[in-house]
Amino acid sequence: MFKKLNITCKQAVAICDKSQYKEATFFEKIQLNIHFLCCKICTKYSKQNVFLTKLCRNKPNDDKKKQISLCMTPSEKEFLKKEIEKRYVKE
Repeated sequence: MFKKLNITCKQAVAICDKSQYKEATFFEKIQLNIHFLCCKICTKYSKQNVFLTKLCRNKPNDDKKKQISLCMTPSEKEFLKKEIEKRYVKE
């Protein structure tokens, strides 16, 4: 039973990514949280991943047409850069 709860960092990263998109199962989330108790690196990865996802979702929208673009505009890049610096200069 306890062997099934113990996962590697590689598995934790995969579950973390799945969890962020609501694709992880309940058991995988339990495994991930148990892994977070003993692995601070994966915990930090998860926090940074959530932070970057929020930044991308909340990026400023310069054009009112709401065109879907695969590339970020210079103003979007600058916004993300400032938000990342603001967050990680403190640490």
